[in-house]
Formats: sequence, C-alpha cells, structure tokens
Amino acid sequence: ETGLAFDVAIHIGTFIALICYFYKDIYNLVLGVLGKNDQKRLAWLLVFATLPAVVGGYLLQDLAESSFRSPALVAINMIWVAVAMIVAESYSSRRKNKTTLSNTSTKQGMAIGFAQVVALVPGVSRSGSTITVGIFSGLDRVSATRFSFLLAIPITFGAILKVLTSSEGVSQISSETGVFLVGILAAFASGIFAIRFLLKFLAGHSLNIFAYYRIALGAVVLLLLAI
Repeated sequence: ETGLAFDVAIHIGTFIALICYFYKDIYNLVLGVLGKNDQKRLAWLLVFATLPAVVGGYLLQDLAESSFRSPALVAINMIWVAVAMIVAESYSSRRKNKTTLSNTSTKQGMAIGFAQVVALVPGVSRSGSTITVGIFSGLDRVSATRFSFLLAIPITFGAILKVLTSSEGVSQISSETGVFLVGILAAFASGIFAIRFLLKFLAGHSLNIFAYYRIALGAVVLLLLAI
C-alpha cells in the first residue's frame, strides 16, 4: 500500500550510495564538461546514453507498473538475460582487444543506454542488462560495470524528481516517514555493498555465477506457477 514512498526511498538511498562511491569520477566528469580535462566526451556520452531510458520510461511507465509485473514474465526475463550473460562472457573471452571506460565509443555507450530501456521490464535487471551489453560490445568487465553504475546516477535522480513532484508521492512520504527513512538507510547500505562487491568480484570473475543463479530462480518460479 505504500509502494510509492518506499520506491522513492530506495531510489534516494541508491543515489546517495552512487554519489558517495563515485564522487571522484563525478567531479572529473563535471570538469570534463567545463573543458578542464579529457573527460568531456565520456560525460556527454553518459548524458546521451540516458535519453533512451527517459523516453522509454515515459512511454512504458503504465505497462511497467501493471502488465509487465506478471510473475511468469519476470521468471522468463530472469532466464533469457542469464543466457545473454553467458553468451556475452563467452564472446568476450575470445576477444583480444577490450575497450576501457575512457575509450568507450559512442556506439558502445548508446548500446548500453538502450539496455536500460529493456530493464524497465521487471526481471531483466538494470545492472545485469547494461553490464552484459557493455561486455558484449567490447568493454572489459570492470569498465562495463563502472559505466553501468555511472549511467544509473542521472536516471535514478530523474526517478526521484518524478515522485517528489507528484502530490501522491509527497502525501505517502509524509504519512509513512518511518518506512521512508528505513528504506533510504537500507538502500544506501546495500547499494554501497553491491557497488564495492561487484567491482571487486568482476575484476577477476565472470558473470556466469549470477547467470546460473538467475536461471535456477527463474526455473523455480515457473515450476511453482505450474503447480
């Protein structure tokens, strides 16, 4: 019943975690936009890569909050994205030259941006889809992960603004202050942990273990639905 307030709490907690962890990157990107370093192209690429999700979110919002939430569809999405992860890792392992974050091309950045649109469908996973597309497009695993997290900052901020500018959102937050604050703290703590863990883990390991988990969970959900 308080989904909207809790959703924005999670967005705020995640947003704070991203800012705290990537504050140096953000500072350098701002300097890049001002022409003070060589990060200008990457900064603008992140801006343009955000646009597909903005348009997609506007057009698909109602479906994402209703029809797309079918348990069976969520389970199927978990499985096919997992297969995509495995394929991307296999393809990447045979590729000799990989792209670093600073050398991300426009084509690679926009491909990751469009992956955010697909992630509007529950079960796909924003980080899972964007990292997978990043790896498949030629980025090394850590660079794909960092690009994915940096790309999360503007879209998360936009989601926060959207709810805070609606009368319904403000009303729910004011009536459920405790839930709101707990949601922020929980999302911040889990966000910091997830960022640190993923960047460290993926520096030396593939996405496959996450893929196997997704396949197993998706299969269990489909089995339960069939019973």
